[in-house]
Amino acid sequence: MRITILFGGTNKERLVSVASAQALQEALPEADLWFWDVSDTVHEVRSQALRSHARPFEDPFKSGNRGIGLEPALDKAMAEDRLLVLALHGGRAENGELQAMCEMRGIAFTGSGSASSHLAFDKVAAKRFAAIAGVKAPIGLMLEDIDAALATYGKLIAKPARDGSSYGLIFVNAKQDLVAVRNAAKTEEYVIEPFISGVEATCGVLEQSDGSVIALPPIEIVPADGGFDYTAKYLLKSTQEICPGRFAPEITAQIMDQALKAHQALSCSGYSRTDFIISENGPVYLETNTLPGLTKASLYPKSLKVQGIEFADFLLGQVDLAKKRTQR
Repeated sequence: MRITILFGGTNKERLVSVASAQALQEALPEADLWFWDVSDTVHEVRSQALRSHARPFEDPFKSGNRGIGLEPALDKAMAEDRLLVLALHGGRAENGELQAMCEMRGIAFTGSGSASSHLAFDKVAAKRFAAIAGVKAPIGLMLEDIDAALATYGKLIAKPARDGSSYGLIFVNAKQDLVAVRNAAKTEEYVIEPFISGVEATCGVLEQSDGSVIALPPIEIVPADGGFDYTAKYLLKSTQEICPGRFAPEITAQIMDQALKAHQALSCSGYSRTDFIISENGPVYLETNTLPGLTKASLYPKSLKVQGIEFADFLLGQVDLAKKRTQR
């Protein structure tokens, strides 16, 4: 199979995708590069153009050449027996639509399939399935009850129901913040929850070449300005990401166990990363990412390193799993 790194996308997380592609290209130097542009066209890209893009988190990548539509590009991938390594995040790349288009054509690709991607992308449904597996999740609040909820809980948090939480995260500390939530909810559905005090944590899960699944060392996150949004994740050097996290052994074990349970309850494959708040009563589930960031600054590669797994070996393992799934 001809390995092709597909990056970009049409949603807000396309900048992160470019940075992920740069890391993947370094680990898979022989792979072809396809850029999915915001215009919904796919372009073949030279490796030098991607390598020389200096500020991926801030400046949009431009292909500089003529592309073809996404569906014709996938037809081409099918005809040329390409295997797609997905350096994509959010939107149609992570909600299962792209995966379904690949599955219908028999195209091998890395990461979870369409059904599990769609389920995990919906934060409300994902919480429900994680809870079935015994993972503790916060209650959901209705938009029409938000005033009473603020009075009851003192602090709330609101985030897009079907998108990454790097963008659109709203901390509700006072009545004036309710206006921001109502305005944001006019254009997309929002999940509203009581604010839970505690340390932020995340835990990767890895499917190995023999089909076994392991949890990677959890990461403790200390955001620069109190919230782990896009700026704190990718632009502020003062954000601390400590791996392995400074948790008590029993808390570490709980985080890893619940990350595994969430991965399995959502029928994820390949790899995933689940986010938690470590409250005074233990880990509380936030969300599961089926295509977590793979940039040099991202959390998942940090866990791989502590586990003793080279990034290139991880990618080759995911390629091998993708081949096996297609051949079944």
